[in-house]
Amino acid sequence: MAVVAGVDFGTLSVRVSLVDSELGLLDSAVAEYPLHRKREDPDYATQSHEDHMRALVAATRAVLKKANLPGERVEAIALDTTGSSVIPVGQNLQPLGDYYLWCDHRAKGEAAEITEVAHREGLEAINWCGGVYSSEWGFAKLLHWLRHNPDQRSQFVSAFEHCDMIAATLCGITDAKSVKRSVCAMGHKWLWNKKLGGLPSQQFLAKVDPLLAGVRDKLEGEYATSDQIAGRLSPQWAEKLGLKAGIPIPVGAFDAHWDAIGAGCRTDDMVNVIGTSTCIIGITPSVNLVPGVCGVVQGSVHPQRTGIEAGLSAVGDIFSAIATRAASNVETLSRGLDKYRAGQTGLLRLTWDNGDRTVLVNPNLRGITFGWNLQSTAQDELFAAIEGTAMHTRVILDRMEEHGVRIRRIINAGGIPQKNDVLNRVYANVLGRPVLVPSKSVTSLGSAIFAFLAAGTFKTIEEAQDKICAPHKVFEPEKSEQQVYTELYGLYSKLYFALGQPAGSLGDVLPKLIRLSKRE
Repeated sequence: MAVVAGVDFGTLSVRVSLVDSELGLLDSAVAEYPLHRKREDPDYATQSHEDHMRALVAATRAVLKKANLPGERVEAIALDTTGSSVIPVGQNLQPLGDYYLWCDHRAKGEAAEITEVAHREGLEAINWCGGVYSSEWGFAKLLHWLRHNPDQRSQFVSAFEHCDMIAATLCGITDAKSVKRSVCAMGHKWLWNKKLGGLPSQQFLAKVDPLLAGVRDKLEGEYATSDQIAGRLSPQWAEKLGLKAGIPIPVGAFDAHWDAIGAGCRTDDMVNVIGTSTCIIGITPSVNLVPGVCGVVQGSVHPQRTGIEAGLSAVGDIFSAIATRAASNVETLSRGLDKYRAGQTGLLRLTWDNGDRTVLVNPNLRGITFGWNLQSTAQDELFAAIEGTAMHTRVILDRMEEHGVRIRRIINAGGIPQKNDVLNRVYANVLGRPVLVPSKSVTSLGSAIFAFLAAGTFKTIEEAQDKICAPHKVFEPEKSEQQVYTELYGLYSKLYFALGQPAGSLGDVLPKLIRLSKRE
């Protein structure tokens, strides 16, 4: 019997769970930290490294107290984070500002430049991330920082993904070259590809912008999968957390990828990790490059398999925004949604409120609702938004299957599905296949599984999953609802590509609205 700590850094809070190899989850604790936004710039989203570390200490000490467990009993700690959440650092890994959070979209121009140069120069790595580089990803954010912080360029030593920075901090590592970098993070967001020689060449980066000259060297180091050890908990941080020094910390990863493992994802499964946004995570036995997806990376989800990632830039955030505009909250607005049937609102909702992550990879989009009448309500729009996220998910899964990705099972994980049977029912009906939902929360369970591997408790991920993953509740599609959604999906697809692609017949409408709203 062993006990480990699984840590999940989300958009607004960190959850620390203590998991027993025989008894399962013992207890969890959550601590919040601020998300910095600017009303005048909806693309801005940052967080402080100090706030993250302070919250980690608070949540760890709280869960030890709740579980009445001595810290010396914890045999390993593993941490996942949001991504791509990027922080530039100076000497001794001192932050040179806040994290560019995953939902920070200020680097739209930089991402477009990287995409253009990649295709012009024939960079093979661009095909492994769907053919389009995103404003949510590492190089775009780093270039944006270099352009907008000229006074700090001389201090710049390196940049890290949140998961690598957290692990390095806890291990007491101060030399940037000694930090192990996550294959999951760097493969999906930084164009790293072992088969292609690692990161893009220095010549390529300099062609994007001379400010990137030398950056490749600054990002060098050991790149590792999450079955490898990043280091061991330093005495300083052990004292702060209330744990024993020297316990192993595996190489970290992104929250959605480890949530998929915690949800029981196996080869050929696809997991919709539905929270503030949706990450769609799959494990495939072979490489299938899919235009528009967020990355195909060997070893990113399961160290011995190929991981594939896609997603929606906002889901829960959209539901919350609809409720806020109605001077309500999602829980209140959701009452009665179980009585709604497919298409009854007469509304069709394109859920681009925070842009399109997949398959268009276009941040210059905004949400649209078709079909309003004078009796339409905020609750109608909420149901239409649920339908819209399901149809967008179908666009993504259809694209994957068209390019050879086999999908055996669909699992809905993340924070929302366990609290929203309406959403799961709609997804099953829109997708036309059963949707599995873990019967218990899996947040930070994936972290615990990798902590168990680091501690040597289990030999394989599958062995750990068999022991501690929760069984699934199954939502079967309903034929009558499916028929309606087949028609609605045809309309949705037509509008999705006409309005969402720059070359589409209406592709200039939303970008122009955004541009006009930002004029001085």
